[in-house]
Amino acid sequence: MATIYINQSGYITDGTKRAVLVNPAKKFDIIDESGATVFSGSVKHFGNDEYSGDDVFTADFSEFASEGKFTLRTDSGETSEAFEVNGKPYDKLFDDVSKAYYFLRCGCGLDEKHAGVYKHDKCHHTNAVLWKDNPVELEASGGWHDAGDYGRYVTAGAVALAHILYGYVLYPKSFDKQNLNIPESGNGTPDMLSECRYELEWIMKMQRADGGVYHKLTTKGHAAFVMPEDDNGQLYVLPVSSMATADTAAVFALAYRVYKKYDSKFADKLLAAAEKSAEWLDANPEFLFDNPKECTTGAYGEWRDEDNRFWAYAELFAATGNETYHDKMKQLLELEIQLTQLGYASVGGLGTLAYLTCGRESCEKDLLEIFRNAYTSEAEWLAYLADKNGYNAAMNLNHFGWGSNMNLMKHGMVFAIATTFGKKDYTEYAQKQLDVLMGVNALGISYVTGNGYYRCNYPHLRPTATDGIEECIPGMVIGGPNQNPVEPTARDYIPAGTPPMKSYVDREEFYSLNEITIYWNSPAVFTIAFLLN
Repeated sequence: MATIYINQSGYITDGTKRAVLVNPAKKFDIIDESGATVFSGSVKHFGNDEYSGDDVFTADFSEFASEGKFTLRTDSGETSEAFEVNGKPYDKLFDDVSKAYYFLRCGCGLDEKHAGVYKHDKCHHTNAVLWKDNPVELEASGGWHDAGDYGRYVTAGAVALAHILYGYVLYPKSFDKQNLNIPESGNGTPDMLSECRYELEWIMKMQRADGGVYHKLTTKGHAAFVMPEDDNGQLYVLPVSSMATADTAAVFALAYRVYKKYDSKFADKLLAAAEKSAEWLDANPEFLFDNPKECTTGAYGEWRDEDNRFWAYAELFAATGNETYHDKMKQLLELEIQLTQLGYASVGGLGTLAYLTCGRESCEKDLLEIFRNAYTSEAEWLAYLADKNGYNAAMNLNHFGWGSNMNLMKHGMVFAIATTFGKKDYTEYAQKQLDVLMGVNALGISYVTGNGYYRCNYPHLRPTATDGIEECIPGMVIGGPNQNPVEPTARDYIPAGTPPMKSYVDREEFYSLNEITIYWNSPAVFTIAFLLN
């Protein structure tokens, strides 16, 4: 296994370039394909890294700005795997983490033209029934499979959509040039927006006539490890919740702002649906969700809904300029909403993004400054954590739990947002979070399937476990290291006392280490869009 850890997708020509070594060295050279030394530098001794247990050394070659394919060689005789330096090193990675959503489409088949060897037949296309009123059927096909299972969950979908749509709002150039080879490619709308529309149209089906939104659509329990078309269990629509309703109002209002440029009728439909959900919120106090005891699929419960409502009213104000929504948003701020949390269970930061991006003259300058400063303060704290870490992961001990790579990439989002709206440039720190995801970590592994020479390949994901294809569907962001895995048998592979950053194993049965979800991919989409824009 390598002991020189690099970003396996490569480095941006004029960006930060850093490798981490775990064996002592004093000097390093960058070697081109002809064997010539094209850059030399000094290795710095970072010292002991708390979360990996490694004695860390770093080789910074940010000053090197030539394009090509290179290796890094130390004076102790070690040589890295080859890596590329160019102006757009993340194009494939960006396309893969974006197209991953196409491979998670539900209610349809994936054809060979667009899915290649990962094609499969039509799945989950029968009507669902209401959990509390079984005779009532609902046609609610479509959307994205949420994770390693085949459930579909409104709050999770809304947050994933928000990450991607805000990526487009802030960094559109990164998306405009994509060709994802999906059925809608070439229709005049950026491919990623066409993909998001597939999820938005499913959420529309989950909205009742009165504006309330059903929380989720699943079978009673998770399916066995079968292909999606072979999961034929009865589908149930679970009861309305205020979180699902608020998140729907929010993401529909955001989507209205995005899609009105491409399809005004669809955009108007989204806004009308958002306002209908807002009416339901006004008429209904907190209406949380708990799984019925007979249902064992994910609950996606939350302990409060004030931040969801804040996000909804902020987005509706941004979309309409209606001062009633403005006032309701400001009233909710008095309840100590967390201003930089980006979901899924805490979405206040998405509400502040709505305000920062809407550009309305009626936005209050003091409030805009509060929101900007909140992101700057969060970025400063995360930068402090990154500087304390030998691999520059902006993480503390609590961040190494279930879905640690989600935390890593959400922190990349914070650095991007603080840079976009603040007075200080944190691009270097956003880059370093992507470096960690792509191999500059204590295991030297790329946590994105199909990308990198040493990459995870056996996620907890039913189609990839049962399709008979050795190479996993590309572009899936894996949950990552978890210091407290749920599965008792995980300790057969991860000895007691293993440092948090090394508490990972690439095995499909360990969902608390190796599952995928739509809202783990989405912060990666956002962060890469920022770096490519």
